Amino acid sequence: MRIGIVCPYSWDVPGGVQFHIRDLAGYLIGLGHEVSVLAPADDETPLPPYVVSAGRAVPVPYNGSVARLNFGFLSAARVRRWLHDGRFDVIHIHEPASPSLGLLSCWAARGPIVATFHTSNPRSRAMIAAYPILQPALEKISARIAVSEYARRTLVEHLGGDAVVIPNGVDVDFFARAEPRPEWSTPPDGAADGGTIGFMGRIDESRKGLQVLIKALPQIIEARPGTRLLVAGRGDAQEALEPLPEHLRDRVEFLGMVSDEDKARLLRSVDLYVAPNLGGESFGIILVEAMSAGAPVLASDLDAFAQVLGQGAAGELFPVGDSEALAAAAIRILGDASRRADLRARAAAHVRRFDWSVVAADILGVYETVASGTAAVSPDDRLRRARGFRL
Repeated sequence: MRIGIVCPYSWDVPGGVQFHIRDLAGYLIGLGHEVSVLAPADDETPLPPYVVSAGRAVPVPYNGSVARLNFGFLSAARVRRWLHDGRFDVIHIHEPASPSLGLLSCWAARGPIVATFHTSNPRSRAMIAAYPILQPALEKISARIAVSEYARRTLVEHLGGDAVVIPNGVDVDFFARAEPRPEWSTPPDGAADGGTIGFMGRIDESRKGLQVLIKALPQIIEARPGTRLLVAGRGDAQEALEPLPEHLRDRVEFLGMVSDEDKARLLRSVDLYVAPNLGGESFGIILVEAMSAGAPVLASDLDAFAQVLGQGAAGELFPVGDSEALAAAAIRILGDASRRADLRARAAAHVRRFDWSVVAADILGVYETVASGTAAVSPDDRLRRARGFRL
């Protein structure tokens, strides 16, 4: 099958949607399918052979974060050329409701179109206001996928229609096989009064909740003096440490951006992974990665996180934004080796439903359904003649 995938966000800035698309494309190529990904990218960005650049992206505030998107006349022309050259059996557009390549592709294409909705934002006035503009494009979609029940709910409430829920995928064995790094692991002589906590995310993006974890750290260290925190992600480390008493700041180590291999090794090394996010999450891929690596998980009780963790069966939850509850739960888990072992065992069984062998099979089933008996994807010349393809 010839498959075209549209990535809305800049390929050179790491993010959950980009990782999802990258891993899906790689898995499909491994199965023998021909895959091309259209994505924004800076000119100097090295790209895999299956990625086609749609040009440089610009930062746009979106869903409580800053997304790097690509939109405009030049981008529209590149979309049409990619569609013309690709002769795809199906195209898979991610985030078609955002002002991005996804929306341009909906406007420009005709034929079998699958769309995945990642965003969970139940009070989006902008999405409601934009519905009259989005409706003609969204009506061309043959099948809709939502990565979680909460992303599906956002779609239903704001744009109408419905979607099948297929979660984000993870290469479970990749994380399970990773080797811990000794410098990131708790030494045997420190296990009795400490432990290593892990956090991954953009340091200066408040919704990722690092400030909640930093606020909880003095209480955790008071109860378990050997505790330390490893933080992976981009952002201003000094600013993140300001709320922490100066004598405790050496308990936090900032690793910066890490490779996929080091991400897996970090998650294999820690005694507890904490996800203190405050909102705006539709899934929680890092929770799946942590469970795959065998890290006990403690997460804020966002609806999406609770769903990923089986409502607390595969990881523990604490009230969103409550640093005292976070500290109490972390102290209890770090001090109870049997509880950590139980969480690992539960997570190992639970996480298999998110492996690419399951997720990609479900997505391929959607592709085959919409492509069966229909013409291949092509540029929609009718739209171009009728509207002059104005943006």
